[in-house]
Amino acid sequence: MMKLYSGDLSPYSARVRMQIYAKGLSEIAIERPAHFGTPKFRQDFPIGRIPVLDVDGDMMPESEVIAEYLEEIFPTPSMLGTIPRETAHIRTIARVGDIYILNNMFMLSAQSRAETRNQGIIDLLGGQVVRNIKALDRMIGRDGFACCGRLTMADCALVPALFMVENVLPATGLEDPIKKAGNVAAYWTAIQKTEHAARTLVELHRGLEERRELIRNGTFAKMMAKAAADMAEAEKD
Repeated sequence: MMKLYSGDLSPYSARVRMQIYAKGLSEIAIERPAHFGTPKFRQDFPIGRIPVLDVDGDMMPESEVIAEYLEEIFPTPSMLGTIPRETAHIRTIARVGDIYILNNMFMLSAQSRAETRNQGIIDLLGGQVVRNIKALDRMIGRDGFACCGRLTMADCALVPALFMVENVLPATGLEDPIKKAGNVAAYWTAIQKTEHAARTLVELHRGLEERRELIRNGTFAKMMAKAAADMAEAEKD
């Protein structure tokens, strides 16, 4: 059995989980690695991030690589196009979600919990998010799906990306740009009602609430400090 190392609040993991749910892949176990955030995790998984797909002991990182791999070995139901041009469009929308929106949000998220915010970082990364939401507004489908009129890998990438925009960006002091992008806003309302997106969003919200509680009670700061100290000590070797 394959195993996906994942975490509720990891948006990159959420992308793969949504694909797994949509394909009905019961043969993939999903769990959080017990040593995540430790030097041992970095030793076992050099990139140091989740998701990681364990395929008979071969550890495959990077959500886009995992998503493409799963599509190749489990082609039914297909989450790509029926013709190459459709597939190219799906992959383009997925990259907008994954790289142009989510990567900027991932780097920006630390500012949402910083005691002293760096306004330069917020303006730079937040500005990119706003700009790319506007670009997405011109590209996204008008029928409740990202493209092709059905659930595809593009939706799997966009759902966690837009979750981060809606739930994290306002905590940096910036306004949620989804509300001003009519086509994206309509899509976001519709896609959240679909079965597999809704399931993934429940997990993301659960992870967010757990993180917020850890921040409120001071545990998260202690965890981060310990992880940084352990990593610094390990890198001395």
